[in-house]
Amino acid sequence: MQRKKPLEGLRVLELGTLVAAPFAGKIFAEFGAEVIKVEAPGTGDPLRNWRAMHEDSSIWWYVQARNKKSITVDMRLKEGQEVVRSLVEKVDIIIENFRPGTLAKWGLDYERLSTINPGLIMASISGYGQTGPYRSKPGFGSVGEAIGGLRYLTGFPDRPPVRVGIAIGDIVAGMYAVIGTMFALQARNNHPEKRGQWVDVALYESVFSLMEGILPEFDLKGIVRERTGSTLPGIAPSNTYECADGKYIVIGANSDSIFKRMMYAIGRGDLAEDPQYADNQGRAEHADFLDEVIGNWTKQYPLAEVQKRLDEAAVPVGPIYSIEDIVKDEHYKEREMLKSVTLPDGRKVLVPGIVPKLSETPGDLEWSGPKLGQHNQEIFEGLLQFSQEAITELKEKGAI
Repeated sequence: MQRKKPLEGLRVLELGTLVAAPFAGKIFAEFGAEVIKVEAPGTGDPLRNWRAMHEDSSIWWYVQARNKKSITVDMRLKEGQEVVRSLVEKVDIIIENFRPGTLAKWGLDYERLSTINPGLIMASISGYGQTGPYRSKPGFGSVGEAIGGLRYLTGFPDRPPVRVGIAIGDIVAGMYAVIGTMFALQARNNHPEKRGQWVDVALYESVFSLMEGILPEFDLKGIVRERTGSTLPGIAPSNTYECADGKYIVIGANSDSIFKRMMYAIGRGDLAEDPQYADNQGRAEHADFLDEVIGNWTKQYPLAEVQKRLDEAAVPVGPIYSIEDIVKDEHYKEREMLKSVTLPDGRKVLVPGIVPKLSETPGDLEWSGPKLGQHNQEIFEGLLQFSQEAITELKEKGAI
């Protein structure tokens, strides 16, 4: 007998737009939760019109909105706010990424909504969190990456800081929203009255949490970690190296045993047995020399040969993939990370698979994403039991 998906039976109300909260909603939807996405009537989530388009929809939309239901509600109108309050009685979780104070202005803040549904869990994602002197400032993921310390470290030391080529700040915050919500669900299950709570996720804090040991390094030693290009300070050897065919390969031989294997594989047994390179501290002091040794070796062979030899020596190694390389890769295919879905016009398209993999109750991709307001009738008539007259009146007022 096939087991249910792990989140079946949970109902999530997604009030956010663009990236952070909808990314969290996507994860909930992939693992079985019923995710009802609230969008502005007529326009919808701005992401529907971002980046490359197919027909009248953003291609990104078919990744971000998969498995969700869409309803249209104008939360700026009191009638729309009442619709949301009616939904609050029916849901377990709300995820949102409005600027702090916006939902309170509409009477939809956690304090008031939790009186309607004491078991409600609300995950709020914002630039700077719900408290503190910056709470009211608008904050996009790019700014969170800057304030959180990531941008300062990204790039080469002789050039201005650069960004990672995706919305990494928003995505990490969305993941923390999922993690925090699952913690809150477990806490609700353990609470004698099954009470929910408010999950406060700040973009800059989500990024800052990834910054390894840079805070205690600064506090204890006064170290300010700087941009170092393709290397990682204090970890050696770990870098990007050019091959004979002009392609680049990443090699990570920074553990003691792997370093030895690497050196023997490239014909430098003398370095493998040299006591000054026996541990990472010693290797880090001579990182430039070791990079030169390895780089001189990789330049003698094409990338495929470098990878073959180091794979045989069990040294972590890999090419730098473009999306074209990824689509051709057999491992991606075997792991079902290249999923085919059918778009509304019948066209098939590849989208990323599900992460993580659960052995007994895996997530799945049921549909590619809703049209704007596609589930209005199902939710308003079926779930909320609104009469046809009430629905017509709400439409006439522009509330739905």
